[in-house]
Amino acid sequence: MTAQARTSPAGTTVAAPSAPGWARLGSLIVSLAGLAVSAYLTVEHYSSSTTLACPETGVVNCVKVTTSSYSTLVGVPVALLGLLFFAAMSVLCAPVAWRASNPWVSRVRLVGAVAGAAMVVYLVWAELFRIDAICLWCTVVHALAVALFAVLVLEAALRPHDAP
Repeated sequence: MTAQARTSPAGTTVAAPSAPGWARLGSLIVSLAGLAVSAYLTVEHYSSSTTLACPETGVVNCVKVTTSSYSTLVGVPVALLGLLFFAAMSVLCAPVAWRASNPWVSRVRLVGAVAGAAMVVYLVWAELFRIDAICLWCTVVHALAVALFAVLVLEAALRPHDAP
């Protein structure tokens, strides 16, 4: 672990441990992978293409999921929301963001991961109980959002309480 300088409540400068390397690297890799898959789903949404490389019969039916009424939220495509989420999380998980001394960066990163996991719960519920179909590409995005949540929650749980 490396140390960053920060100011304590008493006004003195102290070294605070930074995030472990596995959290920095893991969160960035997961965010970039989520960005790539979300970008693919966004392109598919706007091109009205059916080339999702996913069966269109039975329980696994990407077209049924991505064209359902649940594929938009307040008029915005869920695929685009995923793209924006992973773009923001990629920035928040970039090395420069992990080195930021402002404690709000780590708080926003954690809140973003919680929001992403909550959205996954909603979308999986919609797939299983409303649409009656599962999208394999969407499942990859869901798994990446949950993995990002796990990495960031574990990092926060292991972070010393006095660290930013």
